[in-house]
Amino acid sequence: MANVSRRYVLRTGLAAGAAVAAARCGGAPEGTPNNPATGPEVNTNQIKDVTLRLIGTGVSQINEIRDKAQEDLGFSLDMRALSTEENNQIAITQPDQYDIFDGEYFSLPLVVPSGNLRPIEIAKVSDWDKIVSFFTSGEYEGMPVEASQGTAPYKVMYLTGPDSTEFSDTPTDFATLIPFQYNADTLGYRPDLITRPIETWGELFNEEFRGKTSILDIPQIGIMDAALVAESLGLMTFADKGNMTKAEIDQIIGILKEQKAAGQFRAFWKTFDESVNLMASGEVILQSMWSPAVAAVQSQGIDCVYAPLKEGYRGWGGGVGLSKNLEGIQLDAAYEYLNWMLEGWVGAFLGRQGYYSAAPENSKQYMSAAEWAYWYEGQPASEDMVDPFGKTLAKSGNVRDGGAFKERFGNIVCWNSTMEENTYLVQKWNEFIAS
Repeated sequence: MANVSRRYVLRTGLAAGAAVAAARCGGAPEGTPNNPATGPEVNTNQIKDVTLRLIGTGVSQINEIRDKAQEDLGFSLDMRALSTEENNQIAITQPDQYDIFDGEYFSLPLVVPSGNLRPIEIAKVSDWDKIVSFFTSGEYEGMPVEASQGTAPYKVMYLTGPDSTEFSDTPTDFATLIPFQYNADTLGYRPDLITRPIETWGELFNEEFRGKTSILDIPQIGIMDAALVAESLGLMTFADKGNMTKAEIDQIIGILKEQKAAGQFRAFWKTFDESVNLMASGEVILQSMWSPAVAAVQSQGIDCVYAPLKEGYRGWGGGVGLSKNLEGIQLDAAYEYLNWMLEGWVGAFLGRQGYYSAAPENSKQYMSAAEWAYWYEGQPASEDMVDPFGKTLAKSGNVRDGGAFKERFGNIVCWNSTMEENTYLVQKWNEFIAS
């Protein structure tokens, strides 16, 4: 068969089956003189008529990403930005409301058993071999992910078969999500209002900051931040922070209730924007935070630090999955979107906010040498670092908080997790919030 790129086939309206066949033949990159289209158009469904509905959190449901995808792929995207809880609920209970699920790996033990996600055929993911190894093989720099507590992405990456809702402990031909972004999370703080370095998780409960702290109000994540704080202060220990017993949940919730009663917390946040507003306003000066939220505060000209803490980071990973209802050209378009997410542009866009790309070498092609050196290698900025929206995040000479990629991901002590006692955890967490 002549060289025909899969994306070209889709955009020119060939049948879905022909598109898949063409994809397997490879060929020159789209848009080059050596990549002509051949063969009859046998399907009236045009790619321009496709609209894919995406659900996800505000972290990645960004207008600029949508617009670039539509420009490159030739079809439409309808994005909905939700809280993590809303996102999971829709994925589990309303499969007819979305085509692509953008979620975190820790949510998969809740979402996958619903049967609403279609196992992804790895053979159709062109850059699978470029994905960072801790997603695909369960190790990084020779260290197995089992060394970290919680739901490391590898543990829920594979399914046992093409119609399965059962996770596989070893690699298979079918994936749950295709990763595209991830990070190592920690505490953010305002150095203009806290005049000394924050170096330990325990500072979140320090009376010095009473009434000026906040913690993330997502039960499965907030509880792990609280556990890191409690362990740091020697208040309790856990066999596995990512899979607590009922007794451990009771104890840490009791500690949180005591802190709340004492007035330690100013607020509890669920969304990206809430965390930014709390920190930028000065209502909160120390809190659980995400890297791009710190970047968003910095972009307002406000000093904000993402603290490298001595106990280590809490890791998380996000990816995109397919609705079970996809078929025909809609399904082909969805695979095209998955491949586009790994191609490099998105990774570079999000990288300028502090996230990491699942296929970093692809993203490197879309970043300047100065950007790569700053964001990934931990080197001093050789020029001002600018976010995707044109705002300066770091002045020349600054070094990224926490250093290089290897330093951060070599120091993850736990991953976001869904515990066996998740129902009990949510109940007790809600009691804490309402107390």
